[in-house]
Amino acid sequence: MKVVCLGGGPAGLYFAISLKLRNPEHEITVLERNKPDDTFGWGVVLSDETLTNLRNNDPKSADAIKEHFAYWDDIAVHLKGSHIVSTGHGFCGIGRMRLLLLLQERARELGVDLQFETDATDIEKLSEEYDLVVAADGINSRVRTHYAEHFKPEIDTRLCKFVWLGTHAKFDDAFTFIFEKTEHGWLWVHAYQFDSDTATFIVECTEETYNNFGFGEMSQQESIAVLEKVFAKYLDGNALMTNANHIRGSAWINFNRVLCEKWHYKNVVLLGDSSATAHFSIGSGSKLAIESAIALADFVENQPTLEDAFTRYQEDRRLDVLRLQSAARNSTEWFEQVERYLDLDPVQFTYSLLTRSQRISHENLRMRDADWLKSAEEWFQAQAGANGVHRAPMFAPYQIRDMRLKNRVVVSPMAQYKAVDGCPTDWHFSHYAERAKGGAGLVYIEMTCVSPEGRITPGCPGLYAPEHEAAWKRLCDFVHAETDAKLCMQIGHSGRKGSTQVGWETMDAPLKDGNWPLISASALPWQDGNAVPKEMDRADMDAVKDQFVSATEMAARAGFDMVEFHAAHGYLISSFISPLSNTRSDAYGGALENRMRYPLEVFRAMRAVWPEEKPMSVRISATDWTENGVDAEDAVQIARMFRDAGVDIVDVSAGQTSKEARPVYGRMFQTPFSDRIRNDTGIATMAVGNIYEPDHVNSILMAGRADLVCLARPHLADPYWTLHAAAALGDTATEWPLPYLPGRDQMQRLAERGEGLGIRV
Repeated sequence: MKVVCLGGGPAGLYFAISLKLRNPEHEITVLERNKPDDTFGWGVVLSDETLTNLRNNDPKSADAIKEHFAYWDDIAVHLKGSHIVSTGHGFCGIGRMRLLLLLQERARELGVDLQFETDATDIEKLSEEYDLVVAADGINSRVRTHYAEHFKPEIDTRLCKFVWLGTHAKFDDAFTFIFEKTEHGWLWVHAYQFDSDTATFIVECTEETYNNFGFGEMSQQESIAVLEKVFAKYLDGNALMTNANHIRGSAWINFNRVLCEKWHYKNVVLLGDSSATAHFSIGSGSKLAIESAIALADFVENQPTLEDAFTRYQEDRRLDVLRLQSAARNSTEWFEQVERYLDLDPVQFTYSLLTRSQRISHENLRMRDADWLKSAEEWFQAQAGANGVHRAPMFAPYQIRDMRLKNRVVVSPMAQYKAVDGCPTDWHFSHYAERAKGGAGLVYIEMTCVSPEGRITPGCPGLYAPEHEAAWKRLCDFVHAETDAKLCMQIGHSGRKGSTQVGWETMDAPLKDGNWPLISASALPWQDGNAVPKEMDRADMDAVKDQFVSATEMAARAGFDMVEFHAAHGYLISSFISPLSNTRSDAYGGALENRMRYPLEVFRAMRAVWPEEKPMSVRISATDWTENGVDAEDAVQIARMFRDAGVDIVDVSAGQTSKEARPVYGRMFQTPFSDRIRNDTGIATMAVGNIYEPDHVNSILMAGRADLVCLARPHLADPYWTLHAAAALGDTATEWPLPYLPGRDQMQRLAERGEGLGIRV
């Protein structure tokens, strides 16, 4: 077969080598428009997994590459005068120039024709002359552009500016991150040694800082002179160097995230950065390229046709690429928003940095560096007032006003649909009592409605009649007498989402009979088939406000420790906040400040009758998951307004405000909204949404992404989730109900033997 590789970087060269190894009869040409020693960037980072793949594929080139590796195990973080080191991370680096020269030598040895300073512009002609055209022509691929209608590339230009430099300064012992504040803003560095004499030194900053410095108007040498001054104490008198042989070697640029819907067309196939890119902050671009080159060579050789080979190649590699790109996206976004975290304590900041991609979890970090994580956990406990204690973050105490929680685990509100005429039943007593005994610090009552018409379904509980108050008081008295859990009453009104069937029937569908009239911010039905609500007038607003106040007073008399104002999920209060459900033309519609007017009015009235020493929270939908709806930036403003009205902590949920919503699901998928609100404003937050492992809870807390963590479905499946998590983590300080001590002892013995407890740690 006659093959041409367009691009002489690691991807193209290693594919040529790999295919030659499989069949020496193939006639392979590599066309590279630059000189043999031209390259963008300085060092290349490879993982142990990639090294194993290199050795299995071609031991000879793997040995040659290995001879020139620089190894390091530590990550060092410099911030605000602190120097924190975590070990056990296992990296290796090699100079990109050295890697290219070694691969060029190996390719020539195998009979590959290398042609440099050859600019292949006629793609159509090449596809006619060669049986196979491999487009390994990089992030700005001409081939991908030429066949864009077939490859359908998605190119996402990221927010930060960066410049890729080198230096003879020594970073032998660690992959080093440096964060420096200047009069023009923050600059940060990703630095690592790739040979005995040279290190990569990537400088990154926001667009605002870039403009403040005026880097865009400077020459390369002027820009470098500024950076040498900023980072002088880390360079130890050494200069910063450009790639003088490459026109793009030291230009400030934005990273482009590339992903193509299809990687092949006719006899042309994309490879490396032309098909997919991963941000340099996780050091996996070369890993992707080399592992994809091996896979492509395998399939070209063992499949009956090129079309089959290409199909298998894309199927085989796409999932791995997407996983790596997901981690890279998390890492990229963390650095884009890093100024949000720079006021964190250096210990918490370092933890946040180490876990930014979500590839390293809390327990994975313990495996890498148990000593450092232990010290970080002790720091977290000390910040919580538990000095000298070594326990996981989820078991740190937390205090809001006079309410002191024994740990950071929260049982989320979960609708039970078992009330009768708004009155909680023995089901509710049993359900909540069991979860209060289960070890969580705070247990939520499901949304409890302020009026019969404010119920979501006929099975929803209320706080609008004396018998309701009495039933809830019975629960509070039991929980406070028999456990040390705290209880939060979530108070709400269904609005346009009311008068619907219970959860295990048809969700959100109207009742088959007995429907009651609905009210909302505007006369817009929840969905086709639901009743059109009445747009609330001032009299309605006053009546509903009074109902919220009355419910709050009942909650206080019943003995609840905390009250939450439900302003999320498309219910009545939420319908005022979202522009998708609020189309009013009066003082309560339009701009966000107007849409917040009534929710704040109701909340202030509730706060006025709730005991001063007891906290209040608010649940918000931090995004509508649609265009022209509430977004994360709005959520920050919403949280600030509620804080100013007296909210102590924000329960940060998302969505459920529109049938047009398109949520982006995944592990901990709503936590970024909590993270942003907490770290942009300093407001305490609770994280919710697909959190189901102790590892998730500890990672969220330790990274400062929330102050409390809410789990719903895990507590439906296991009322004793927190106690079981404590046993699985070896936490012997967690108190169990006295009658259950034999069960605790058995679980702890099982955990010590490494036997499964049903909770993954």
